[in-house]
Amino acid sequence: MGLLLCSGSALAKKETETGAEPNTQVPAGNRHYAASGFPDRLVASPAQDAARGFSVAWRTDTSVKAPVLEWVLAGDSPDVGMPTRITATTQALSTELGTSHHHRADVTGLQPDTLYLWRVQGQNTWSAWNQLRTAGRAEQPLTLLYFGDTQNKNLSHVSRVMRAGIKAAPDARLSLFAGDLVSGGDGQDDSEWGEWFAAAGWLPQETAVAPAIGNHEYFEEFEDTPQERRVLGRHWPVTFALPRNGVDAADTSTYWFDYQGVRIAVLDGTSALDLGTAKAQAAWLDTVLADNPHPWSIVLLHQPFYSPREGRENTELRDVLLPVVRRHQVDLVLQGHDHTYGRRGEGQGATPQFVVTVAGPKQYRLSDEARATMAPVGEDTQLFQVLKIDPGHLRYEARTVTGRLYDGFELTRGTNGRKQKTELTQGRIAPRDCTRAQTLKGRADRCWE
Repeated sequence: MGLLLCSGSALAKKETETGAEPNTQVPAGNRHYAASGFPDRLVASPAQDAARGFSVAWRTDTSVKAPVLEWVLAGDSPDVGMPTRITATTQALSTELGTSHHHRADVTGLQPDTLYLWRVQGQNTWSAWNQLRTAGRAEQPLTLLYFGDTQNKNLSHVSRVMRAGIKAAPDARLSLFAGDLVSGGDGQDDSEWGEWFAAAGWLPQETAVAPAIGNHEYFEEFEDTPQERRVLGRHWPVTFALPRNGVDAADTSTYWFDYQGVRIAVLDGTSALDLGTAKAQAAWLDTVLADNPHPWSIVLLHQPFYSPREGRENTELRDVLLPVVRRHQVDLVLQGHDHTYGRRGEGQGATPQFVVTVAGPKQYRLSDEARATMAPVGEDTQLFQVLKIDPGHLRYEARTVTGRLYDGFELTRGTNGRKQKTELTQGRIAPRDCTRAQTLKGRADRCWE
């Protein structure tokens, strides 16, 4: 299959002439995304056993101190009946938009494959009722969405990627994000998170959201000094209500859960590479994967084991964590960070398959090694991924924001547990590749003729 070279970008030309588009659509000094008594930033995440529960995080201003979540079995009548109430725990967060309260409620004791209604409380008000279906039994088919880095210009550019994903997979129950959800570190963190939720629409309320943490969810303390270090950003621990079963050395950013025949383990690549937790995470991952009762396994993290971007290597991930992935024959390793697309297998077997992808508009260049060792590869392309899984099959599709098939394969699991890979080639478009000669001088994120 040949390479489709990138055409001239009207947006690149416009940005060259008029200056770069701002990272958010919020004018300087505007408090559009400041917290109020109305609950916002609602996001549901899976419990460790996603068939039996889920957790919800949301935000209000400081007038709301101990709100409740209500849940009830979903029905067709507007009379929802008598809901169960759960009092949330609350943490304060101070940002450029003032102090807000972030709340968490854990819903437990549910039934598998069952549709529930839930809503959360604000100051003398409530959110809308939201519908969320618990994970089904291990033998039931599952559809999930996977997004690479969103990070920049979430409202203006990423929102259409998430909408395209929802339209392509309206039956998706789970959404995975590979980290760097926002850019952060520029005094606009809270507005950026506001735009991420605005871009996501109702996806965080009606699918279970499971994100990996990226390096942009950290910030640099004492930057450009001998004391420089990575520090976990304040938004991360309060924005999502994730399972509390990670490794002690990264307890708010590593976790695992079972979802309908798949065990999913989420790693913290930044902590492993910069904070010395790689060995602790490897030991934890070994334990998590060792007792996997399901036919499939997925590892989700931000930084790739094999980097498709020019000039990047994550040697410690390969030296310390990759042997665990190999030993337990993980099926898929889903990654982000490098703002390109690349897929590679390893050895002669069908698994693991390593994928790097990007949803946002910030785009990097591929390395020559990636072009030689990965197929397909791609640049300057916003993508989303749809996975369809049942006990015998795992089907993976990467699609462009306009819905075209960019990459695809299917893993088939035999009765002996061995897996075979079949490439999905029908309807697949040519990979998108920007040569150095076509890169606009001074701009590493756009293609140019």
